[in-house]
Amino acid sequence: MSTDNPMSVYTAIRSRRDVRSEFDGNVIEDAVLQRILDAAHCAPSVGNTQPWDFVIVRSPDTLAEFDRHVGQERAAFAQSLPADRRKTFDPIRIEGIETSRTGVVVTYDPDRGGQHILGRATVDDTGIFSAVLAVENLWLAAIAEGIGVGWVSFYREEFLTELLAIPAPVRPVAWLCVGPVTEFQQVPDLERFGWRERRPLSSAMHYEKFGGTK
Repeated sequence: MSTDNPMSVYTAIRSRRDVRSEFDGNVIEDAVLQRILDAAHCAPSVGNTQPWDFVIVRSPDTLAEFDRHVGQERAAFAQSLPADRRKTFDPIRIEGIETSRTGVVVTYDPDRGGQHILGRATVDDTGIFSAVLAVENLWLAAIAEGIGVGWVSFYREEFLTELLAIPAPVRPVAWLCVGPVTEFQQVPDLERFGWRERRPLSSAMHYEKFGGTK
């Protein structure tokens, strides 16, 4: 997407997909990755702590090792499902770790900003919320660039922490597969495969109190 004719934020939001099988096997260009990470780094954060870091993973050995771990966790989840849900789950891919050829791991440092963080005194989770806002910025910038992103969540945090030598108390928040794609699906995978439909906005709106109507 040309920066002279940028995609609107509304189009980016509605076009965003969790990419799995559509990565084309090429590596994202460094200049494009830099722009996407710059957008992520512009995210708002509690107390302006900017508690995120971005670990870029391209080593084939590391990608393969993480892929094996994720595969094991996916299989364990599948085994835990009742037969009808497993039948729905089986065709849903969670892969893309190796075919994207680039992983971006977003981390959260709870100590960044010191002891007195403006805005985090009563709601400590605002720190990790800030890191997740960086993920969203990254994702929307990627879709505007025509780049796919897949959020991998079938992993054990301690495994990923050790794999990437992430020092305590820093935590990995997200492994994002990032790369060029052959296409973007028109309908999100979890809806296409019948896992769960998107509920209407009206069912999520409440007035004055939870459950309140207009």
